Amino acid sequence: MAAAAQLSVTAVSRHFNNRIVLPAETVARIEAAANDLGYRANVTARRLSLGSSESLGLVLSDIAYPFFSAIASAAESECARLGYSLLIFNSRNIAGNEIAHLRRIESAQVDGILFMTNHPGSAEIAETINRARNIVLLDEDVRTAEAPRLYARNHKGGVLATRHLLAAGHRRIAYIGGDQSLISSSERMAGYREALNAEGIDFDPALVLFPGYQAIDGEAAFAALDRLKNPPTAIFAAADVVALGLIRAARRAGLSVPQDLSIVGFDDIPNADVIGPPLSTVRQSAETFGVRGVQLLVGLLMGELTEEVVEYVDVELIERSSVAPPRLRHHWRTASRKAPSEPKAAPKTNQIPKGKRQ
Repeated sequence: MAAAAQLSVTAVSRHFNNRIVLPAETVARIEAAANDLGYRANVTARRLSLGSSESLGLVLSDIAYPFFSAIASAAESECARLGYSLLIFNSRNIAGNEIAHLRRIESAQVDGILFMTNHPGSAEIAETINRARNIVLLDEDVRTAEAPRLYARNHKGGVLATRHLLAAGHRRIAYIGGDQSLISSSERMAGYREALNAEGIDFDPALVLFPGYQAIDGEAAFAALDRLKNPPTAIFAAADVVALGLIRAARRAGLSVPQDLSIVGFDDIPNADVIGPPLSTVRQSAETFGVRGVQLLVGLLMGELTEEVVEYVDVELIERSSVAPPRLRHHWRTASRKAPSEPKAAPKTNQIPKGKRQ
């Protein structure tokens, strides 16, 4: 083929291995010769010769989770820009599956892995990471693992969300998190507590729940809060998906968001701005997680990064329409139900009518 293209074997080889930039006319000659001869690059042989798969992996606990799928999309785009392919592995939140996917590094199926897990305390996962190397932790931690980490500024987000509700006049605010062992859940709660403390509001354990990060967990949380004698007027949900479950349950109970119950989420998932009502939330950039995660992993592969590196994705409050001042009421079950009207007695002479609640 080199002879047909009137070029050296080295030039043709480097072209197909993306190791050289040639003039457009020269590239056209190579491609024409390859097409005439029916040549197809032997990707497997190329990988063996380079000692690299030129592929990276991304392990997710749930590919259907909107925030995770957005990270995957951004990571794939950055991999393509850097000349890597991206293999996505869905662990379904099963620790054994995560370990099996991590071992793909040892079998040379991938050069490195971006790893997202909900099992921070798993000693076996930590041991696998430390043995396989070339792994970057995203979003959540794995204690005792030796790997670079990329987290959101969760504490700051908890402060921002709670301050937003406090500024609207709420004083009885609930927090709904995922598993308490996850740093995303515990750090967001810490920010929530700090904001309450700054306003002189006592922490109430009855208003803090850790059911999980799914919509069904939001529904379960609403049911638990509804059983309280004095439920909250506002809720900070540590994930937008949980907030959607809360909104669904509130509607079933006859409540209106935000008129009867204010809600703030976390993530700013796709379409959070078009649900009813548009959700106020703390945005953490899925694009930054995906892009920067890939950059950190490639830096690790190139020897430009150490396992001690910890970086943070900044967050910001996105104000929409799911927050309003609280209504004066005893219980949200009565918020949307008008009491039966009764005839008003005429005031006696010289008697001043009692003031009405505004």
